[in-house]
Amino acid sequence: MVPGRTGALLVVGDVITDVVARHRGPLAPGTDTTATIRRVPGGAGANVACWAARRGGAEVRLLGRVGADAVRWHERELTACGVRPALVVDEQAPTGTVICLVDEGAGAERTFLTDSGASLRLEPADWSDALLDGAARLHLSGYLLFTETCREFVAVAVKAARARGVPVSLDPASAGFLAQLGAGRFLALVEGVDVLLPSRDEACLLTGLSDPADAAVRLSRYVPLVVTKQGARGALLARSGAVCARVPAVPAVPRDTTGAGDAFTGAFLAALLAGADPEQAAAEGCRAGAQAVEHVGGRPPART
Repeated sequence: MVPGRTGALLVVGDVITDVVARHRGPLAPGTDTTATIRRVPGGAGANVACWAARRGGAEVRLLGRVGADAVRWHERELTACGVRPALVVDEQAPTGTVICLVDEGAGAERTFLTDSGASLRLEPADWSDALLDGAARLHLSGYLLFTETCREFVAVAVKAARARGVPVSLDPASAGFLAQLGAGRFLALVEGVDVLLPSRDEACLLTGLSDPADAAVRLSRYVPLVVTKQGARGALLARSGAVCARVPAVPAVPRDTTGAGDAFTGAFLAALLAGADPEQAAAEGCRAGAQAVEHVGGRPPART
């Protein structure tokens, strides 16, 4: 740890190549739909790390698995964002790719077509307790709970973090994948996690409740702190079976909502590392989320 600096944030999660196609109005089956298409670096874990690094004040590290086809590009992009990458190269699977369909005529809402590739092939052998040297927090992408080898990896990482007294946070990541995994299994897998950061839809899916506040309250009986991200409705925090704070959103004109939740999570964790309380950190998260939706792609915009 560098003297005078807070401990590092270690993020573990997916590193993905995003192909973002922005169109206006419904897709036209069987023919052409005009779109603006860009290839950009993405992945929930990588995006969180980049947004955390943007806030500054702490070293941010990222452990992920990529194919040999794009490892150098992703390393350069992560380093340019201020992240220290530790990428495991998979010789058998290509880097994960996500096609993001963004309808500019429907609030910039997006639909993902996902090929996880190497990103969900992390395994216990990829973990080293030395990754936690100097780390003050460990954050896990929820995508890691959707394959067996990654679940085994998560169990090893959480056990190591708890042995060192390093708090662990997790973002459920995908309502679609959560529905396949099952709420009961998910809640069993997150035992030992200190902070859960679901979206509104994920919180409701995990509890079977329609009200996000009720859902956060119930989840806080499993995880000490629940921070539910609600987009334009801000965020709400729950502890020990009660809502403890509501944080308003920051107004924004959305162009692309890809990565907004990742931006919130990265800024939230960076603020905690800097000494903010959870409510203050959630306000930082809301500011980052608003900034994220006003530009294309899941990473922070280049500084000017």
